[in-house]
Amino acid sequence: MLQLKNINIKLKKNGNFLFENLNYTLQRGVKCAVIGEEGDGKSTLLKFIYDPQSVSEYCEVSGQAIKDGASAYLPQFLDGKELNKTVMEYLDGVAVYENMRLLKNMKLSQDIVFSEQKLNTLSGGERIKLRLFKLLCKNPDILLLDEPSNDIDYSSLIWLKDFLKNCKLSVLFVSHDRLLLEDIAENVIHVEQLIKKTRSKVTVFQGGYSDYLSYSESNLNRQTQIALKQREEYDKRYKRWQQIYERVNHEQKSISRNDPHGGRLLKKKMKSVISQKERFEKDKENFIEIPDRENAIITFFPYDITVPNGKIVLDFKEDKLNAGEKILAENIELKVVGNAKIAIIGENGTGKTTLLKRIWQVLKKRNDIKCSYMPQEYSEAIDFNATPLEYLSPFGENISLIRQYLGNLNFKADEMISKTGNLSGGQQAKIIYLKMVLDKSNVLLLDEPTRNFSPTSAPVVCNALKNFGGAIISVSHDLKYVEEVCDKVYILKDKRLTEL
Repeated sequence: MLQLKNINIKLKKNGNFLFENLNYTLQRGVKCAVIGEEGDGKSTLLKFIYDPQSVSEYCEVSGQAIKDGASAYLPQFLDGKELNKTVMEYLDGVAVYENMRLLKNMKLSQDIVFSEQKLNTLSGGERIKLRLFKLLCKNPDILLLDEPSNDIDYSSLIWLKDFLKNCKLSVLFVSHDRLLLEDIAENVIHVEQLIKKTRSKVTVFQGGYSDYLSYSESNLNRQTQIALKQREEYDKRYKRWQQIYERVNHEQKSISRNDPHGGRLLKKKMKSVISQKERFEKDKENFIEIPDRENAIITFFPYDITVPNGKIVLDFKEDKLNAGEKILAENIELKVVGNAKIAIIGENGTGKTTLLKRIWQVLKKRNDIKCSYMPQEYSEAIDFNATPLEYLSPFGENISLIRQYLGNLNFKADEMISKTGNLSGGQQAKIIYLKMVLDKSNVLLLDEPTRNFSPTSAPVVCNALKNFGGAIISVSHDLKYVEEVCDKVYILKDKRLTEL
């Protein structure tokens, strides 16, 4: 069991709270999801629970995380030193032989476990299994998992989902994957940073993810209706008041000096009119706030972006798809016409990203289309030493417009002038999408387009891409994205690209 009591976490750099008076009890065996937008503090919460000192450099914290049993923490990323270790070096000190049954249950081969292969050469699925194996060998009672589904293919995601579903441990996990959330989460903690990230709101829901979405949407709609009704009534009252004020003011200016009694009456009436305004202005202070919904990510793709129906966007043929000496696939053919939306799926290591990069090399030379590319590694597209404003300024009409766009994407003023390398993955993805918007691109090449977006942001991204007037060629492990956005799906398997 894990008990969070009066947790307060405040950023030192600006004094903004990530969490205020968070109280929650994770019962034994329950799986709880922590959801929210990018950069809202989800990873910080997991770090604090595991080791409060790990966040002390950048946060002021108070409250208690009381753990009834041992906890194990899976960070979102392995650092470079760990990734450069061989598997045997990474598992040094782990009682592998005593946990052979666990090894079998996790579908990890002994060939991998006892290999000299480096972690950075393994597939995402193999890496996550190894990392979980190492944690479970410590016999924890509580698992703290930060984005365990990142960089894994669909078959590995299904394995992870089944593994967590059947796991008897208490699990607190951060995830962007809607499939994982829908099937695993029994409780939800929703983290929100409202009013340009100056206020914290945390909702604890004792129920599943789908039920929470329905509950949240219902609450937001009801609150919005009440708030809008209050403002509508206020506007009516204000207009009536203004008419009365202007009439009395006109009468005061028009009254003759020979009518002092009438002047006194009008002065008294004006005082009453002003008092009336003060009363309903005071009422306005108690209005219910219009919910500050998480802002749409890329809803401003221009509506006039199109590709003619019969236009051949891509007619790609390649005898061999290589990665160095290794042949990944052969006899590749892919034809894209008009505003088709294509998904390429397949397990890790089959060559999907390599194929998308080859297509980019072909399309970026074309003058009859405007193509933009979102790589899986954002450093290939963004100068991490530049600020968002510096990176986007060559593409925008003016700096004020870019500031406005970034503000609409929930960037604070200081984040607009911070190095892009210091921003969250979700914020970096937003910058790449914004560049596509400013470029007025009508063909998008997207490698894992929803990978770093929160489960509340991802549906907005999918909706915007679904309604995008141009063509999309994408690689994705996100089944929801594939179902909602793409009209054609190809699988890269057994060195062949085949339409499903």
